Amino acid sequence: MVSRVFSIPFLLLLLWSCEGFPFAPRHKSLVTSRLRVVSSTEPPEPRPEPDQTNPSTAFGSPISDDVKKFNKAAIGFIKALVFDKFYAGRDYARFYALETIARVPYFSYLSVLHFYETIGRWRKADYLKVHFAESWNELHHLLIMEELGGADRWLDRFVAQHVSVAYFSFCVFTYLYNPTLAYNLNQSVEEHAYKTYDQFLKDNETLLKQLPAPQVAKDYYRDGDLYMFDAMHTNGCEPRRPVINNLYDVFVAIREDEAEHVKTMAHLQTRSDLKTTDETCDVPPEAPFFASVVPSQ
Repeated sequence: MVSRVFSIPFLLLLLWSCEGFPFAPRHKSLVTSRLRVVSSTEPPEPRPEPDQTNPSTAFGSPISDDVKKFNKAAIGFIKALVFDKFYAGRDYARFYALETIARVPYFSYLSVLHFYETIGRWRKADYLKVHFAESWNELHHLLIMEELGGADRWLDRFVAQHVSVAYFSFCVFTYLYNPTLAYNLNQSVEEHAYKTYDQFLKDNETLLKQLPAPQVAKDYYRDGDLYMFDAMHTNGCEPRRPVINNLYDVFVAIREDEAEHVKTMAHLQTRSDLKTTDETCDVPPEAPFFASVVPSQ
């Protein structure tokens, strides 16, 4: 009885929508239009599948050259105004602070990618692996600076750790908003890191060659399990095998790690996947090489 009561209004609505029924509207009703779409023999046009190659293509959008220039200028301004002045004359403390903060973007990428995987939106284990390998690399840079005494002062630890906490929130928001922007921003950070270590090597070559390499550097680059070090290398490049005989060799390896991060960040802003091979495997000897390693969009 109940089903009949509910079916009567539905039948009247169908009849009213037909053009031959008395008092039917002259225009095509919404019901008629939907019925005709359903009954049509023509298949609906398929929607184009989104490009799921990497996070930038899946969730991001290209950024303009002006934004890229602004990122470079902003990172350079912050580094010169805050870190270079606050840690003036204390290189190891400055490097400790920079390496503490340098790990943060990779933590944020992992957090967002884990979130996307948890809710079933996107899953590609290669990107979790490479970002964890990058964070592992930055961790060992940090351990090296700690062994050299860069974290001895309480105030240095306080500044680096609190800046990192705030920076983490910023990186998560930026990566959620546009991974391409996040990768480009971190590319600028790693470029400055390369230039910083490159200048440090030029200024202190003689002294550094007389000092021993920290044990943590020997274990990470030479004597230990090199799996995570190898996983950091992308673009189809063969993993490096740094020579570690003294402290100068350690900072050369760190500098070249930063160059590898630059190349990976640039690579992830394109439509290429992590296995794509290009011609950026060799680390140039001078700092002004970044314009040549950024793949075309």
